[in-house]
Amino acid sequence: MPELPEVETTLRGLQPHLVGQRIHGVILRRPDLRWPIPEQIERCLPGSTITVLRRRAKYLLIDTDGPGSALLHLGMSGSLRVLPGDTPPKAHDHVDISLENGRLLRFNDPRRFGCLLWQERGQAHPLLGELGPEPLSDAFDGRYLHRLSRGRSAPVKTFLMDQRIVVGVGNIYAAESLHRAGISPHRAAGKVSLAAYERLAQAVREILAYAIERGGTTLRDFISPDGAPGYFEQELLVYGREGEPCRRCGQPLKHAVLGQRATVWCSRCQR
Repeated sequence: MPELPEVETTLRGLQPHLVGQRIHGVILRRPDLRWPIPEQIERCLPGSTITVLRRRAKYLLIDTDGPGSALLHLGMSGSLRVLPGDTPPKAHDHVDISLENGRLLRFNDPRRFGCLLWQERGQAHPLLGELGPEPLSDAFDGRYLHRLSRGRSAPVKTFLMDQRIVVGVGNIYAAESLHRAGISPHRAAGKVSLAAYERLAQAVREILAYAIERGGTTLRDFISPDGAPGYFEQELLVYGREGEPCRRCGQPLKHAVLGQRATVWCSRCQR
């Protein structure tokens, strides 16, 4: 599933092509993706102008000067491309948002785990209502993690991946951040010290920022809007490397399932 850096990469690739453009029309080739597509998408988007393209967690919001915003999630395998308006649709091209400049935004989603929803102006969609802070914002730091973790017995990796705690830190970046911070993913969240959480918050911020700079992580289906792959996968230190030597100490990396997610760590470097 695309994680925060992949969604941010998509956002940055789309912004110069969409912001300020007037929407001509919407073509839905099916009535639903993960959930039914609200009727406001076809009724309210045409004729409006895109004012802002922004990200909240792993969601993209297309704000307009109309009565609301389109809310998109790429799901497991979704992608968004800006294409010439006469580009024939291919398999799994489920949605076209055509622009008055002759181009279109196309949503392709083979597995249909993505979504296209509607958010009324001045309201937060229920999917966004209980999300934690952005990991690259000033609201996220070690003291924040330490305060929310007190008394929690859940593993720190599970705690870090809880979107109510902090958004956008999925399996890949949680594993990499814990390795950089020297924290075992199995350690109880409430037993991690303030100093360790300060290292962890810094690791999360640095790794996510660098992954965005590198264009995200290409795992299975993800490609950026210009068709280019992300390159951070080539620099992963633990994720997907079970049994291989730790690049820090040489110890073979361990593997387990934690919170129903594959977890790889170094038992020597991470305590």
